[in-house]
Amino acid sequence: MTSTFSELGLSESTLRAIIELGYEEPTPIQEQTIQLLLNGADVIAQAQTGTGKTAAFALPIIEKMDTTIRNPQALVLTPTRELAVQVAEAFHSYGKYRPFSVLPVYGGQPIERQLRILKQGVQVVVGTPGRVLDHIRRGTLKLSQVQMVALDEADEMLDMGFIEDIETILKETPTTRQMALFSATMPAQITSLAKRYMNKPQRITVKAEQMTVPQIRQTYYEVGRRDKFEVLVRVLDYERPTSAIIFCRTKLEVDTLGQRLTARAYSAETLHGDLNQTQRDRVMARFKGEKVELLIATDVAARGLDIEHVSHVINFDIPLDPEAYVHRIGRTGRAGRTGSAITLVTAREGRLLQAIQKATGAAIQRMRTPTIADVIERKREEFKEKLRDTLGQVGLESYVIMVEELGEEYSPTEIAAAAFKLLMGTSPEGTDDSLAELEEADEERDRGPAKRRRNRDENEFGVERGMTRLYLNVGRDHGVRPGDIVGAIANEADIPGRSIGAIELYDYFSLVDIPSNQSNKVLGALKGVWIRNQKIMPSLTKPGDEKAPAPRKRAKAK
Repeated sequence: MTSTFSELGLSESTLRAIIELGYEEPTPIQEQTIQLLLNGADVIAQAQTGTGKTAAFALPIIEKMDTTIRNPQALVLTPTRELAVQVAEAFHSYGKYRPFSVLPVYGGQPIERQLRILKQGVQVVVGTPGRVLDHIRRGTLKLSQVQMVALDEADEMLDMGFIEDIETILKETPTTRQMALFSATMPAQITSLAKRYMNKPQRITVKAEQMTVPQIRQTYYEVGRRDKFEVLVRVLDYERPTSAIIFCRTKLEVDTLGQRLTARAYSAETLHGDLNQTQRDRVMARFKGEKVELLIATDVAARGLDIEHVSHVINFDIPLDPEAYVHRIGRTGRAGRTGSAITLVTAREGRLLQAIQKATGAAIQRMRTPTIADVIERKREEFKEKLRDTLGQVGLESYVIMVEELGEEYSPTEIAAAAFKLLMGTSPEGTDDSLAELEEADEERDRGPAKRRRNRDENEFGVERGMTRLYLNVGRDHGVRPGDIVGAIANEADIPGRSIGAIELYDYFSLVDIPSNQSNKVLGALKGVWIRNQKIMPSLTKPGDEKAPAPRKRAKAK
């Protein structure tokens, strides 16, 4: 077994990049895969999330790339946009000292930007099958010079109904191209795909070793993607960390979150790879000196930091790699102190959370998002504790005299209540008269999604309340299955597949129930998308027209 990256045959520039990332030695999947791919072999690797498989195919691609050619030389297909972005970021990190470009392509992002960058020329394309196929059909993505194709999490793409899209894409690549297939499981369809499109592949199986995590309190909150910031603010107000590191996946997210938190009067600094050493030292000096409470960072800060007073680690973005999770949360609970690790998880990221729990053996407890009333009660309890501490101190004589003077007019209880209100000023925790209203509004908002999920009543046309019926001009005669429709809507419109309601398939069209508050978003995202070689022309049906317009009959052959 190889013990170092240098023995794998990687160039000096690549070695420099991965050393700066904090990687000391290759994982088993990297040891067994990198040299095979560098030597030109096709590889089938059965490995779980968290085994380091992204570097296993990304490093050989970077090494074999001709940076003078501004055409796609490598294509990586992933099941979700989140993974596509993560893989693209990994390419940037591993290849930071090589002049090449990588583009993630996925639904939900304005296609104009992708078109512009593709026109300029890129060497690596990472994307979801639906959007990659869309570009191929538009003629904006040509794969004639692709030398390597990597399928990441192939079984997940199979489950999402992408297998035929993948085959269509593979047919656009040269038959001489090299191929790497990574999958946690090997169902029959994946094995069949490998036989048809791979050339004498080498088979590798690696089991993920269980990683240990610090003995700290680990919790998570399930949040909507658009609600993450507000939930973060609520959690910060409730937890009241003495100092916390908040992790994001990208430098842009770090800067954006830092600006938004600063605008909310939180004391925060940002840390990522674009900072020079002087800037980094200044940020770390302020955080270590407890001049700021929050440090927002990318994973560059997860390795090597040893700051004793960090009380909380918050994963604003859940890491795609369990090893990264372990490194992140290891920044708290140091020097024998207690610590808390909090992760915000969207509905589509549940699989990642399960992978982390499986790899680490940790029981990560789900928490209810704190309400305003919870925050107020926590602050009041802290205030009472401070009062108890103050009552045990000396130097209260002058204040006792003041209370005795007021005692001639008011009771001690009234004096204390007035003093508390004066101390709390006009902040939310002091406005008892509005507390009931705040609690009621906040509880109604918090339980709204669950309330909608429980409400299965249908209107007179058979559509669930809170849902709108969508008409799609594809049906059974086009070979469409429900999984194709769910995959297209979930990926292009970026909404959880489980939020999609009933699907009715007819010969030439389909009816799909989608959340009413997402209907315009879905409608816009699906325009121009292809399902089963059929260009989609979606429309929203109206009450009384729930069976959708009947398609025109095909003309009989003369």
